[in-house]
Amino acid sequence: MTPSGERILEVRDLVKHFPLTQGIVLKRQIGAIKAVDGVSFDLGRGETLGVVGESGCGKSTLAKLLMALERPTSGSVKINGVDMAKARGGELKRMRRNIQMVMQDPYTSLNPRMTVGDIIGEPFEIHSEVAPKGDRRRKVQELLEVVGLNPEHINRYPHQFSGGQRQRIGIARGLALQPEVIICDEPVSALDVSIQAQVMNLLERLQDEFGLAYIFIAHDLSVVRHISDRVAVMYLGKIVELGKDIDIYERPSHPYTQALLSAVPVPDPEGREQRERIILQGDPPSPANPPSGCRFRTRCWKAQDICAEQEPLLEIRSGGHPSACHFAEAHDVISA
Repeated sequence: MTPSGERILEVRDLVKHFPLTQGIVLKRQIGAIKAVDGVSFDLGRGETLGVVGESGCGKSTLAKLLMALERPTSGSVKINGVDMAKARGGELKRMRRNIQMVMQDPYTSLNPRMTVGDIIGEPFEIHSEVAPKGDRRRKVQELLEVVGLNPEHINRYPHQFSGGQRQRIGIARGLALQPEVIICDEPVSALDVSIQAQVMNLLERLQDEFGLAYIFIAHDLSVVRHISDRVAVMYLGKIVELGKDIDIYERPSHPYTQALLSAVPVPDPEGREQRERIILQGDPPSPANPPSGCRFRTRCWKAQDICAEQEPLLEIRSGGHPSACHFAEAHDVISA
């Protein structure tokens, strides 16, 4: 499924395997951790793609690949038609201006020895063409104002701010180079619920104001639904279901997506009674030795012989959107 409008990010068959080695002096490879194993999707200008899945499914590794912080084993990540995986030196440096990240933890992602002005202005030291040296202080103050902070606090240190304010500083740093894509790696998971809403509203306002596209990674499915246009569900290094938010949340067709949604708390007592709770048996398999065929089959109540023999492709099935399941069946759920 491709987004409507202009595509800004194209990911094709992205793979990242981390080698497993044995020995201290004479190291030999004995296997590989298949962290990301054949991921493909597009991101449109001004669109938000939510990425969900349990811990260890490859979400953060995917973010690092998109940022070119990790080199892919194979596959491509194209921004405006240019492959970041093949870029080197000055070309890679220029491309990195277009894709920035907001980190998960606002307490450890900011250098405690640097002032807020230095933290937000550091990208200008690397990309000096964006802001001449004499203009940087004004630029930093403008960014502080854009994210709802007092420009006069430019000389304060991170410990003088609350958690929500620190995350706003991280967002300001991400905006400094005027990127087209921002990867939000669980940006509100470390914040209080009331502060989460403020940061989410800020992200939406900035998206409208600057035409940003977001990759929004999170565990909280209700947060993802609030901000996302489309949602990708990951399991053991692969996308198992992809669709518009209404497709995923109201007509999920993959058993894993249905299990995830059944675990989301429902505030309505009547809704809780009506919901069918799906409890998965066992733990996720090791990414070093994933099951043959469908990777979810060892925990799936629908699994049959074909699931072990043939890997299901991510293609349009029941429900009208792509799902990687031989027995995909749209299933109505109680809205979270």
